Amino acid sequence: MNLHEYQGKEILASFGVRIQRGIVAHNAKEAVDAAKQLTQETGTGWHVIKAQVHAGGRGKGGGVKLAKNLKEVEELAGSIIGMNLVTPQTSAEGKKVHQVLIAEDVYYPGDSETSEFYMSVLLNRATGRNMIMYSTEGGMDIEEVAEKTPHLIFTEEIDPAVGLMPFQARKIAFNLGLSGTAFKEMTKFVSALYKAYVESDSSMFEINPVLKTSDDKIMAVDAKVTIDDNALYRRKTYAEMRDLREENPIEVEAKAVGLNYVDLDGNVGCMVNGAGLAMATMDLIKMAGGEPANFLDVGGTADAKRVEEAFRIILKDPNVKAILINIFGGIVRCDRVAQGVVDAYKNMGDAIQVPIIVRLQGTNAEIAKEIIDNSGLAVHSAVQFKEAADKVEELLAN
Repeated sequence: MNLHEYQGKEILASFGVRIQRGIVAHNAKEAVDAAKQLTQETGTGWHVIKAQVHAGGRGKGGGVKLAKNLKEVEELAGSIIGMNLVTPQTSAEGKKVHQVLIAEDVYYPGDSETSEFYMSVLLNRATGRNMIMYSTEGGMDIEEVAEKTPHLIFTEEIDPAVGLMPFQARKIAFNLGLSGTAFKEMTKFVSALYKAYVESDSSMFEINPVLKTSDDKIMAVDAKVTIDDNALYRRKTYAEMRDLREENPIEVEAKAVGLNYVDLDGNVGCMVNGAGLAMATMDLIKMAGGEPANFLDVGGTADAKRVEEAFRIILKDPNVKAILINIFGGIVRCDRVAQGVVDAYKNMGDAIQVPIIVRLQGTNAEIAKEIIDNSGLAVHSAVQFKEAADKVEELLAN
């Protein structure tokens, strides 16, 4: 589950990480009120207006602006709220901005003593250990740094048996070229950041940039946080931070009815039971010359109602040109699935305008094939993987 910047900073602050302070506003008036409050609390006269969307590169799309007075705060906030922000990490349509973060300006005019760093905490899947990735090149896209100057990216792996050790935090501060007060502040920052990552059950914390101010304070100026969905049952407070407006509406709808669905960019819809079979089915579609339009696991209860819900979810994607149903009947009998497909097809009437290939294997597979073949509907049955692939290829060609 992705969080907004202001939400990620709230979590960081709760673990003792110094952050760039800010207040969320949903309209221009709230933005001005927030700016006045920040001025009273921090003494800042300038404010940074930041669009709150689940995407990076907001500054490049015009979603981050500096306001030097309250009039500019009102004007800039009014122009950003409601806009469709297009960044390198959004679609061509962009994402609508519903709120902005009014943040204190932590950069002082003409100050050359500040430094920006990059830092993230995430799982190294190759080793199964958490790691801290960091660089002196803060404020830039880390992908660009990795491509052009990979020697400027450092990693520190954490032994899960002992956690982050003090010497590792000191090593990070040393590699970032810090000394004196800034060195000590960075070691505290790293330790608090890692604690926040572990104890919030996150799968990623990315701070870009981490700022060293002219008076040697270390703070998070940005925060990109992803919480592990599987841990939300024990993180009720974080679960309430979910902003469904930022998520794919089809995936949200599928989750509401208990379907495991991931939207993809292809032209063949998939309906399967089991994640492993789903992956194999997507490979099958690729081999047949198509592209999977989704990952959809209906689970072990593929009855008529569930199949109908799955059909409706898949058909919301206008790019779908065919649907491949690939079910292994173990817990659920194939004949029940077949009847579910037929009933769902009839219930939906003219809503289904694309060909459907059904491959059912396992318990009562032969009976299931008879049900499909005798239904009188435009449903194509298959027995073997290769047969299903051939039908997909044939139907796409037509």
